Amino acid sequence: MTNSENKFSSAFPIPSAHVMSQLPTQFFATLVQNVNREIASGHDVINLGQGNPDTPTPPHIVQTLQQSAENPLYHKYSPFRGHTFLKEAVAQRYKEDYHVELDPETEVAILFGGKTGLVQLPQVLLNPGDVCLVPDPGYPDYWSGVALAQARMSFMPLLQSNSFLPDYEAISAEDRHKAKLMFLNYPNNPTSATAPLSFYEDTVEFALKNQIVVASDFAYGAIGFDGHRPVSFLQAPGAKEVGIEFYTLSKTYNMAGWRVGFALGNAEIISKINLLQDHIYVSLFGGIQAAAAEALTGPQDCVTSLVARYESRRNAFFEALSAIGWQAPKPKGSFFGWLPVPEGYTSAAFADILLREAKVAVAPGIGFGSHGEGYIRIGLLSDEERLREAAERIGTLNLFK
Repeated sequence: MTNSENKFSSAFPIPSAHVMSQLPTQFFATLVQNVNREIASGHDVINLGQGNPDTPTPPHIVQTLQQSAENPLYHKYSPFRGHTFLKEAVAQRYKEDYHVELDPETEVAILFGGKTGLVQLPQVLLNPGDVCLVPDPGYPDYWSGVALAQARMSFMPLLQSNSFLPDYEAISAEDRHKAKLMFLNYPNNPTSATAPLSFYEDTVEFALKNQIVVASDFAYGAIGFDGHRPVSFLQAPGAKEVGIEFYTLSKTYNMAGWRVGFALGNAEIISKINLLQDHIYVSLFGGIQAAAAEALTGPQDCVTSLVARYESRRNAFFEALSAIGWQAPKPKGSFFGWLPVPEGYTSAAFADILLREAKVAVAPGIGFGSHGEGYIRIGLLSDEERLREAAERIGTLNLFK
């Protein structure tokens, strides 16, 4: 570095907003670093620790983007709140799949991926000190949005004894009174649990009684096993009166890198999200919106095939786990498995042993909240042969007897 460069590098302390120090540690970034360190040392690591789909976007969607990229209309700014054709497409998909009616103009917001909406929602609904009910274990980015709003989290334990559903009766009277927002996520990350319609009916009743907005994270909504389609929160009577649902193309169509998501439901909440986004974005590239509409309205056999692939992987992997003595219920939805660690280990210690000694990466449950302790999460995001190999490697450690 030259003297002239050094003169401008740290001339005075650069201030940081107080809220930046309140942000949670990016759990998955640390996980990636640990895996990359093993790979850099020359080891063959089977990475079951992340949630990144491993197969490509279906060709007809890619071809639509390629063709749309040549359309001069999409070389200009998109409408601030997105093209009507894309909002109509997701409304059509919800009507066909879930028999839910949505007004494309007032009950649909286009997002830069589902994560964006999950982080934005607390910022448009919560004031500093307000309470948000958050599942524990749960997706860590719920915490990020609450931290940016300078609000407070109250954790709802998800226990196996209650099918990994929150017990609303166990929430304190004080938190029920102060809570303004609640996050739910089924099929669930990380537990892979699913929720019946009756649970969402109870949720609507609870939300109305306590005046709490419900945010249903339906990222894995297309992925249900054993012939069962996951239930949408919006299928419950009165759901749109109390909340919204987040939907994404990332998992349904293997479009994680495309960053296309939606907020759907209550028109007043959708309006608030759109208003915030008016000040941050100028919507998605029009070519991506055209391809997303093709995904939603085009042939859906790619979705059927994808779900069948995950179910086949689930069956192969859990059969291999049973063979080494690691017993756990098969997932009912999502592409995750939630597995108990052996006695005498914390989730972090067990995950560390699997990475160091078996070269299998998993996500320790503690990274998803205190009630994730005692479990690890695996992703069904490798082919069946590789999943069986992972189970065999773990079996050589003789940890399950």
